[in-house]
Amino acid sequence: MDNGGQLRIDTTVPHPARRYSYWLGGKDHFAADRESGDAIAAAFPAVVELARANRAFLRRAVRYLAESGIRQFLDVGTGLPAPDNTHEVAQRIAPESRVVYVDNDPIVMVHAQALLVGDPRGRTAYLEADVRDPDAILEHPELRATLDLDRPVALQLVAILHFVPDDEQVAAVVRRLVGALPSGSHLVLSHGTMDFSTPQGVAAYEKMYAAGGTDVRARSKATLQSYLTGLELVEPGIVPVADWRPDNPADPRPVSPDLGIYGLVARKP
Repeated sequence: MDNGGQLRIDTTVPHPARRYSYWLGGKDHFAADRESGDAIAAAFPAVVELARANRAFLRRAVRYLAESGIRQFLDVGTGLPAPDNTHEVAQRIAPESRVVYVDNDPIVMVHAQALLVGDPRGRTAYLEADVRDPDAILEHPELRATLDLDRPVALQLVAILHFVPDDEQVAAVVRRLVGALPSGSHLVLSHGTMDFSTPQGVAAYEKMYAAGGTDVRARSKATLQSYLTGLELVEPGIVPVADWRPDNPADPRPVSPDLGIYGLVARKP
């Protein structure tokens, strides 16, 4: 909050968390978020379906990790509350699970503190920080009070790193966050890509990105692989989010010639 006790919110500038909420059918967004969301959806019609597939990937990945024995989760870029938040999925399996949510939008924090109430046998905490400042996350007293960094942690960077335009900065963020976690920890990552697009689609995306029409910096599978040095990919590896351990492999899954989202889970040996 500022000195007047008001939230630091500029409603004229679209924010990824609020735009994502708009695509998921939520109510917590402003005109700028809707305009940005509509413009991106007009250029890339699959984006809303992909956003929902990304949310489903998060649910499946958290469930997999909780069933594998992980009891601590660090969810960076959590976004606005929606059905099956990380703590709900994890604590449904293991009530003692501990979750720290991180986001840089004050609106997210207000809603998180009001709505994301976890099982009292575990613990849920919320802190306002930016993924581009990993030290601020790792050194935050709320994180230290909630998670034991000597025990395995699931680090979730779901649909957040593509809002950081510089490849080297992304690599440094992943390296710093993963490096602070012990053996047995996992990385859950999803990221926008143009790998499945036509040359015309790539050209349209690059033009839109250069003009500021989208803040998503798409990256290739090879680039994502380069961020995973020292980690072991969990099967099926780096795949479209809808193809990562689907609940029912026979169900139709979103396929787009103009935009995609990769998903992966990797283990720190």
